Amino acid sequence: MKNCKGIIAAGDKLTAEAGAEILKVGGNAFDAAIAATFMSFAASSSITSAGGGGFFLTHQGNLSNLVYDFFVQTPISKRKVDDMDFYPVTVDFGDKTQEFHVGLGSVATPGNVAGLFEVHQDLGSMPMPEIMAPVLDRMKNGIILHKQTKYQIDILTPILTYTDVGRKIYQHKQKPLDIGDRYFLHKMVDAFDFLSRTGPREFYEGEIARKIAELCKDHGGNLTYNDFKNYNVVKRKPLSIGYRKANILTNPPPSSGGPLIAFLLKLVESMPLKPKDYGRVKHLQTLVEAMLLTGLARETRFDHRVYAKDIMDFLFDEEFLTSLQQTLFNSLHKSGNTTQVSVIDRNGNIASSTTSVGEGCGHFIPGTDIMLNNMLGEEDLNKQGFHLWKENKRMSSMMSPSLVLGQDGGKMGLGSGGSNRIRSAISQAIMNYIDFDLSPDKIVNNPRIHLENNHLDIEPGFNEKDVAKIKMPEGIEKFYWKEQNMYFGGVHAVFMDAKGNLAGAGDRRRVGHVIEIF
Repeated sequence: MKNCKGIIAAGDKLTAEAGAEILKVGGNAFDAAIAATFMSFAASSSITSAGGGGFFLTHQGNLSNLVYDFFVQTPISKRKVDDMDFYPVTVDFGDKTQEFHVGLGSVATPGNVAGLFEVHQDLGSMPMPEIMAPVLDRMKNGIILHKQTKYQIDILTPILTYTDVGRKIYQHKQKPLDIGDRYFLHKMVDAFDFLSRTGPREFYEGEIARKIAELCKDHGGNLTYNDFKNYNVVKRKPLSIGYRKANILTNPPPSSGGPLIAFLLKLVESMPLKPKDYGRVKHLQTLVEAMLLTGLARETRFDHRVYAKDIMDFLFDEEFLTSLQQTLFNSLHKSGNTTQVSVIDRNGNIASSTTSVGEGCGHFIPGTDIMLNNMLGEEDLNKQGFHLWKENKRMSSMMSPSLVLGQDGGKMGLGSGGSNRIRSAISQAIMNYIDFDLSPDKIVNNPRIHLENNHLDIEPGFNEKDVAKIKMPEGIEKFYWKEQNMYFGGVHAVFMDAKGNLAGAGDRRRVGHVIEIF
């Protein structure tokens, strides 16, 4: 922990640098996070985009907390399925594959631009052109591929190069870009420069909105001009729960990530865990059983009621929660593409911004080099089935920018990318912080597990003998990964201790980068 002006943790060096430059000239945590998030749209353009959606959790010292929900909105109207541009693509993570659906029929109304401008309007301390200046400077020099961005582009190549625009950006002489190569987003530079000076109106009521609507009309999409004109950022009170001697603030409904993180932690809270338990059978078995029970709760009490006003009361019904806590106790005593920016400043302000384009739909907004999202093609966001979404609704998301407030005055701001692995990544980071008292670096970079689709995915780094002793329910198999992978998320976190000293940690699964400003 150090006494400095501020710290930023992000998934890429360029992204962190853009935010750090704002902190250096006196901007607050919110200014820095806005700059870094816009930079991520270029530096990590294969996993996030101005054409996607996200959430921004704000903590103003000890004054107030708010979640800005600018995730994607389902279209106002739905065309016939046979008329939609909607098709499957398989993404190969190396040790595992996952199917996604793309095409213009997978696009929901993007909110990232509206959301970042709304945060700036409420909490920014610098003019937007000044916040955007370090972003534009870096974009003009091009984005140099490193190992992680090369990997991200490679696994998403069928999507990124579906159109001539994508091929021009992500290929050179019809060959894939390599580490050390640059790609340029000249039209995105112009679009961001224009928006910084005029505001988001052009994106939602001007030529950009009209071009997207025309593209969708002619090529199998659902969005119309009115989808953009009627889009609104929603400000919500964070979901707040007690865990041990700390208070957890996270993303509330209709998003699913925050409530499921909260539910898992309340289950785990019924089991005493000590620092010496980290990585041992008790810790790992507790996680496995809690993940199973949280999945049960999601299936029976959450997904089909996500828009109900009493959803949290129903999910956290005392009798239901107590019964699952008892089930957890019995189980343990039987003989069983997205990016994150976190910033903290010397005044204790914390900004946690999580944005995503999904895998992208394969199509770019004409004249902007900005790829549109494929959120209507994400299986985990459409648990009831594709094309069954309700019109004109804010989509539920696993993204969960979060804040931990310790009883001693310590704080941790965090979030993660990683699709449906987000909830397990954040839950484990919170447990590492509270239960096991690990260092900032170990909190985000120690190995993780994830339970999904009858597989317990296990990163290397745990004691092999303890992993072997994990009792698995019938039908669920252990899947051992050869190395840590972005599949397990990318947690970037910032910290303040009881004395006001700051620290940060970036997830090396996604080339996390931390910059301290003195």
